[in-house]
Amino acid sequence: MTIALKLSYLGTAYHGWQRQKNGVTIQQKIEEAIEKTCGQKVSVSGCGRTDAGVHAENYIASVRMQCSIPMDRLPYALNARLPDDIVIHEAHIVPDDFDARFSCKSKEYTYRIHNATTRNPFMNDRAYFYPQLLDEKKMQQAARHFVGVHDFSAVRSIGTPVRSPIREIYYLDVERKGDMIEMRVCADGFLYNMVRAIAGTLVFVGNGKIDPESIPAILDSKDREEGGPTAPACGLYMTALTYGMEEIDVRSKRP
Repeated sequence: MTIALKLSYLGTAYHGWQRQKNGVTIQQKIEEAIEKTCGQKVSVSGCGRTDAGVHAENYIASVRMQCSIPMDRLPYALNARLPDDIVIHEAHIVPDDFDARFSCKSKEYTYRIHNATTRNPFMNDRAYFYPQLLDEKKMQQAARHFVGVHDFSAVRSIGTPVRSPIREIYYLDVERKGDMIEMRVCADGFLYNMVRAIAGTLVFVGNGKIDPESIPAILDSKDREEGGPTAPACGLYMTALTYGMEEIDVRSKRP
């Protein structure tokens, strides 16, 4: 059978989602918990290859295995084997051809910037601390230019090879809540470091280094050097996913 797992995690202590030889990862911890709980060595597929230090408020993973534990009890059994910063909330039997990565129709990430003059110790590794005042209205103006179908080569890092750098962004919202600026972006898929590069570019807009109306030219250039820097991983969260399946879809909380 194929099982979809709904989970969340703090990524601070991990080298990202995907299993690696030289660091502890989320995938590794979940596979080890399944082996200890169900006595099976499995490979777990994740909805996205989040980098080291990136978090997930909502995440979907899938695994093919035989399991005698009822689905409503499986999360409790696995959580007993997992560290406190990884939590499985639900488990559902899904069609055999389901894959958490390839069956996903859209993903939403939220990037959080702590824009204040002094640090908040409770935000350490939870948001990007940026002490210079940012103009969120200019950031909002710039964000509109990213929406739609574009070649996003100017806002991606060289990493996993892809067939095409063209993606569709469905929405990109920028909102200030006190000292916190949230950038919420949803697309049919993302290139390597694309969200963090967009966040860094919007920060440069907010501090006056990039004009909001120059975003189309930056995208047209397809040149990574034209965009802003790649923002730190600590501010990035996976927040919503859609599969067209009510039991596992996680809807956005955007207004």
